[in-house]
Amino acid sequence: SNKKTLRTLFLPRVLPSSVTSDMSPLQKKLLTYRRCNEQQKMLHQLLIDRALKVYHVSMEEKYHRDPVPPIPELPSTVRKYFLNILATNYLFMKKCVRRNPVVPIQQQWLMSMLKLVPQSLMEGKDRQLLAEKLLQEIIMDYETSMRRYMVRSVLIKPDIEGLEDEEEAPLAGGDGLDFSRPWHNSFVQAKNKILSNLHILHPTMKALLDLGYAAFSTFLIVDFSSLRLKEPVDCQSLKTDVSLSCSKAEEKILSTWYQKVISLFTQKEALNGVKLDRVDSFYNCVATLMSNQLKELLRRTVEVFVKLFDPEDRNCVPLFKMELTLDEKKMEFYPSFQDLEEGILFIVNRIGQTLQNIQTVHSCLMGGTTTLDTELPNHVIVWATSTLKKSVRDNLEGPKEYFENYVERYGWLVDGTAQARIERFEAEEHSFDEYT
Repeated sequence: SNKKTLRTLFLPRVLPSSVTSDMSPLQKKLLTYRRCNEQQKMLHQLLIDRALKVYHVSMEEKYHRDPVPPIPELPSTVRKYFLNILATNYLFMKKCVRRNPVVPIQQQWLMSMLKLVPQSLMEGKDRQLLAEKLLQEIIMDYETSMRRYMVRSVLIKPDIEGLEDEEEAPLAGGDGLDFSRPWHNSFVQAKNKILSNLHILHPTMKALLDLGYAAFSTFLIVDFSSLRLKEPVDCQSLKTDVSLSCSKAEEKILSTWYQKVISLFTQKEALNGVKLDRVDSFYNCVATLMSNQLKELLRRTVEVFVKLFDPEDRNCVPLFKMELTLDEKKMEFYPSFQDLEEGILFIVNRIGQTLQNIQTVHSCLMGGTTTLDTELPNHVIVWATSTLKKSVRDNLEGPKEYFENYVERYGWLVDGTAQARIERFEAEEHSFDEYT
């Protein structure tokens, strides 16, 4: 009656009602699985003990001696067979354990993490999306760590050949991660270096940016808004008008924006915080900022002009006056197609020649001759030139066709063909009716 059997050792895998009453289905399943594993370990141990006992009894009966010699080593083929079975069983059991559900991370933990983040870093739609992405990453890391813990707590990897690569990565915990802040000192050093070298952060630079925005945000070197509303313009007249507009715009900029900039840097607080050995670097930054503002103004003016010739919006294409002329027995348009194209490209070049002789602030204050680099970037000029050439060719297809048709029909009247026929007719003898 006291003999232990498998039935008495391994009870049915059913938890008492007092234990399961307050558990969720996932927790019940997890506890049942753990109980099954514990019973399986006990079973293996019983089988081993039983095998050893049988071996000892048989050896005592056979050799009548004590102690019993150790169990002889199994043949290599049999040993390899059992090792393969053991490795297969371990991989299968590991796969089963990893598939088991894990207790999800508590929501209050995530909320506590978010509370540690400064509110200024949580403002904005993009910041909220980033926070959600980071929380999802935390949840994934938590579940991965829990599954690794389950595998380590339930299974022991046998030290056999073939399972060398099955080593689990370290768990995410205090022993696996370094929470020190070795970057903090270097961050502070870099921040201080930026503050001392990146002059764009200086308050005077902010004031300079504000002046540029107020002066140039809605301003163009040439106003093309009413060009289409006028009657067809003469190409030469347009070139003259654009040149005058560029000159007036340059005078206006020098008398308003540039004077305010010079006045800004004549104030005592303009160089507050700038070390003596960094003054030249500071003024270089000022020159770069002013150059960028003026280049941007020129670039926007060129882009507005090029956009007038947009093939998808012909309502804005300027109208040019062209005359069909007869000159020295030749019929042609004035201006010619080539002259018209050169006149349109002249406007781009004239805009690019504006504001090219403005002194730097440092040069103005110290009596030097250095000027700002306000030349239009080459890629802007190349883009504008190629776009305008193509647009001019496309828009002149109609006039070209009209001109060729006109020459074909009436060109013989002016190219000498008609005069030669008359002279030949007069030199010949004809009847009165033919003369008539």
